[in-house]
Amino acid sequence: MNSGAGNDAGICGLPATQMAAMLADGEISARELLAAHLDRIEQVNPTLNAIVTFTPELATERAAAADEAHARGESLGLLHGLPVAHKDLALTAGVRTTMGSPLFADFVPDIDALVVERQRRAGAVMVGKTNTPEFGAGSHTFNPVFGITRNPYDVGKTCGGSSGGAAVALAARMLPLCDGSDLGGSLRNPAALCNIVGFRPSPGRVPSTTAMDAWFPLAVEGPMGRTVGDVAFFLQALAGPDDRSPVSNQESPDVFAGSLERDLRGVRVAWSPDAGGLPVDPAVRAATASVPDVLADLGCEVVEAWPDLSDAPEIFQARRAWVMAVGFGQLLEQHRDQFKETLAWNIQKGLEMSIHEYTDVARRHTQLFARMDGFMSPDGDGFDFLACPTTQVPPFDVEVEYPTEIDGVEFETYVDWMRSCSDITVTTHPAISVPAGFTPDGLPVGLQLVGRHCADRSVLELAHAWESATRHIDVLPQL
Repeated sequence: MNSGAGNDAGICGLPATQMAAMLADGEISARELLAAHLDRIEQVNPTLNAIVTFTPELATERAAAADEAHARGESLGLLHGLPVAHKDLALTAGVRTTMGSPLFADFVPDIDALVVERQRRAGAVMVGKTNTPEFGAGSHTFNPVFGITRNPYDVGKTCGGSSGGAAVALAARMLPLCDGSDLGGSLRNPAALCNIVGFRPSPGRVPSTTAMDAWFPLAVEGPMGRTVGDVAFFLQALAGPDDRSPVSNQESPDVFAGSLERDLRGVRVAWSPDAGGLPVDPAVRAATASVPDVLADLGCEVVEAWPDLSDAPEIFQARRAWVMAVGFGQLLEQHRDQFKETLAWNIQKGLEMSIHEYTDVARRHTQLFARMDGFMSPDGDGFDFLACPTTQVPPFDVEVEYPTEIDGVEFETYVDWMRSCSDITVTTHPAISVPAGFTPDGLPVGLQLVGRHCADRSVLELAHAWESATRHIDVLPQL
C-alpha cells in the first residue's frame, strides 16, 4: 500500500464532488470523464473482477446526452455526467441482472429498481453492474456466474460482500460512486475490507419498489463512496420519499446538503473494542485501539459501554430466514441443485419456521428496540453514538468461503462471523463504516459508527470529522 505515489489514477482518483464541480464548470466533458474511467477499468478490472456486465455503448450515449445538455446551458441533475455502476441485485431495464445465480444468468428485466431510476434521472452515466454473491447471501463476493472479486489491497484476499464489486470498483478508482444494499452488513463489511465508505441508512431513507418484502425493516439500499462527503452528496440523489414504498421516509433529501462540519464537544460516544463482547481478531483490535483517543481529541465524551443486544443474533437469523423464504422459497423447491449449500439452508430454515417461533421473535425484537432507544435517548445520559470495529476479522483468503472461528471461538453458521454488523442491523439505526487503519500486512480495517434512530445526517457528520482527523482514506492500493 502507499499514499498515492506510484498509483496514479489521474482524474479517476478525485472525489465525486470535485468531478461534479469540474463537469458543471466545463473543465472536463462527460465523454472525457467516461473515457478516463473506461481506460481505468480496462487497466485494473481484469485482475479484480469487480465490474461484471459492461454497458459502454449505453454509457457513451448518456455521456453524450450530458454534454449536449451542458452545451445548452442545462444540467441533467445532481449526478450529471458521473460514471456509476449498479449492484447486480438491482434491476436494470434492458441490462442483464444475474443476482449471481445461474438461474438468472441471462435475465434482462424491463424495469429499473428505484435506486437505479433515481441515478439515471439525476444524470448519472451507467457503465455496468458490480459483482455480488449468489442472491447477495454472505459477505464474500463470489458466484458461479462471474467468479471471485478480489481485494485491491491484496488480490489473494476477500473484498467482503455482498456489495463487494462496488467496494472494489471504488477502492481501485474505477468509479467515483456505487450503490449497494445491506441486510447483515453488505454496505459496511466490504467498505471496511476495502478502505472506502459504506453507509447503511435508516429503513425507508432510500426507498425500494422491488424489495422481496416491502415492509421488511432490515434490508436497505444505500450509497458507497471514497469519502464521507461523496456519500452525503450521493444521498441527495438516492434518498427521499416515494409513494410506491410503504416504509418510505418522508424527510427531504436536502437534509444531506451543505457542510458536514460540526462542533462535537460534549457528544457522548459509547465505544466497544469488541461490539459488546464478540470475538475479534487481534489485528483488528490493534488497528482500532486508538479510536477512543481520536474521538476524544475531536471533543467527544467517550465511554466504554454497549447496549444489551443479547437477543440480536436469534432475531437476525429468524428475520433473515423469513425474508429468504419469502424471496426464494419457490425457487428453492424447483431448483435446489442450483443453490449454494449455505443459501439453501438459510431459505429452508425460513420455510420450516413456525408462526409461534416468528411471533416470539417479533416480540423480542420490539423489546430490543426499546432497550436501544433507552440507551441512546436524548434525555439524561443517553449516548449520541455507538462506535466499534466494523468487522471482527481483516480480509481473509479468497479460498475460504467464510470464517468458521475467530480468536478461538467457533461458529455454527455462515453469518455468525458478521455479528458486529448484523447486531446493529437488528436495531434499525443508521450506521456507517469509515476507514480506521491497517493491519501489519497492510490490510484495511474499518470503524463502525452508529447514530440515533433516523438521525442519518448526524452519523455522516461524526464520520466526516473522523475522516478529516485520520486520513486513512488517502492510503491507496498498489495496482
